[in-house]
Amino acid sequence: MMKRARQKVVVENEATQTSQKSKKQKTCSYGSVFGESALHASMDWGSLPHHVILRIFQFLPLVDRARASSVCRRWNEIFHIPDLWRRFEFELNQPATSYLKSTHPDLIQQIIKRHADHLQYVSFKVDSSTESAEAACDILSQLVNCSIKTLGLISTAKPSFMNVSKAHFASALTVVFVNSKSLSSIKVDDTPLDDPSLKVLVANNSDTLKLLKMSSCPHVSPAGILCVADQCHGLKELALNYYILSDELLLALSSEKHVDLEHLRIDVVSENPGQVEFHTIKKQSWDALVKHSPKVNIVMYFFLYEEEFDAFFREETPVTHLYFGRAVSKAMLGRIGMNCPRLIELVVCANGLQPLDDELIRIAERCKNLTAMGLGECEVTCRGFIEFVKMCGGRLTQLSIMEEVLIPDNDYSLDRLHLEVSKHLGRMWFPDMMPTW
Repeated sequence: MMKRARQKVVVENEATQTSQKSKKQKTCSYGSVFGESALHASMDWGSLPHHVILRIFQFLPLVDRARASSVCRRWNEIFHIPDLWRRFEFELNQPATSYLKSTHPDLIQQIIKRHADHLQYVSFKVDSSTESAEAACDILSQLVNCSIKTLGLISTAKPSFMNVSKAHFASALTVVFVNSKSLSSIKVDDTPLDDPSLKVLVANNSDTLKLLKMSSCPHVSPAGILCVADQCHGLKELALNYYILSDELLLALSSEKHVDLEHLRIDVVSENPGQVEFHTIKKQSWDALVKHSPKVNIVMYFFLYEEEFDAFFREETPVTHLYFGRAVSKAMLGRIGMNCPRLIELVVCANGLQPLDDELIRIAERCKNLTAMGLGECEVTCRGFIEFVKMCGGRLTQLSIMEEVLIPDNDYSLDRLHLEVSKHLGRMWFPDMMPTW
C-alpha cells in the first residue's frame, strides 16, 4: 500500500507539472502574438501606445469614439488629434420624417469650434426634409477656416436641397469655395447650384478640381459649365445633365491644355413627354473628345419616352455605357447597333412586345467591345438570344436577362437554352428571376 501511495503521488505531481507547463506555454504563445506591452496594457488601458489608441479610434463609430474619450485625459487628448477629423460625414435627419440617426448638435458645434480647419473629406447626408438641408447649409456657412478637399451633398430620399432657397445655398457654398482653395472633388447632384457659384469655385480652385458631379442642377447653364471646362484643366470626371452639354463644352474638354478626361456621365431626363426638345451634338465634337482622351468612358442614362429619342444616335456616337430606364423602341436599338462601336455595357429595362433578335445580333456584330448586357421587360426568342451570345462569346462577363424575356421556340426550350448559353460563355449561366442592375 505504501508503494501504491508513492506511485499515486508521483503521478499527481507529474500531472500538476504538465498542467503548469501547458499554462506557461499558452501564456508564452499569447505573449508572442500580442507582445509584452499588450499584456501590460490589458491591465492599464491608459498606458496603451499612442499609435495603438489612434488606430482603435479610427475604427470606432463616432458615438463610441466620443464615449471612449471620457476614459481618461490621455484618451481625450487623442480624441482631438487632427488625423481623426480629416474625414467626416454629417448625418442630418428629422425624427418626425426619418428613422436614421443624426449627428448630435453638441458634437457638431464642437467640430465647428475645434476641428473646422482639420476637415478635408466632408459629406452631408440628409433626409427628405427641408429643415435637414437648411441645417447642412448652416454648417457649411460656418466652415470659414476649412481646407476641404472633397465635398459631397447627399439626399437619401427626394432631393431636399432643392427646397432650400438659392441664395442660402449659394452663400453656404461660397464660404467653402472661397476658403478651401484646394477642392479636388465635388458632388452636388440635385441641388440649386448656379452659374455664379461655379464662377466662385473656378476662381479659387481651378488648379485642384478633378471631379465635378452636378446632375440635376437646373440653375446651371451651358455657359456656366463651359466656364469650368475652360479654366479647370485638371478635370478628369464630370457628371451633368444633357441640356447643358454642348459642342463648345466637348471642344473645351479636348483642348491641348486639358488633361485626358476619364469619365463623362450624361443624364438624359424628361418628366413631361413632348415638352422638351433635345438638341444634337455634332459628330466632330465627339470625335475631338475621343481623339484627345481615347480611354474616356462616356456613360449615358436615359429616362425618356419613346417619341423623344429622335435626336440621339443618328450619327456615330462614342458612348461606352448605356442605360435605358424607360421603354426604348426597336428603331433606337437598331441605331445603337449601327452607331455605337465603343459600347461596353447596355441595359434595357423595357422595350415592348416585339422580339429584339435582329437588334441584338446587329449590336453583337458592330459593338466589338461589348462585355455586359442586361434586359428587363423585353422579348427575345431563344434562338435569337443564343445567336447573340455565340457571336459575343466569352467577352460577355456580365449577362443579366430576366427569364420572362426569353421566348421558347421549336429549336430551344429554356432548359436547353441555359446549357447552350453556358457553353458559349465558358461558364455556368442561368436567366435571372429578378433584375440585378
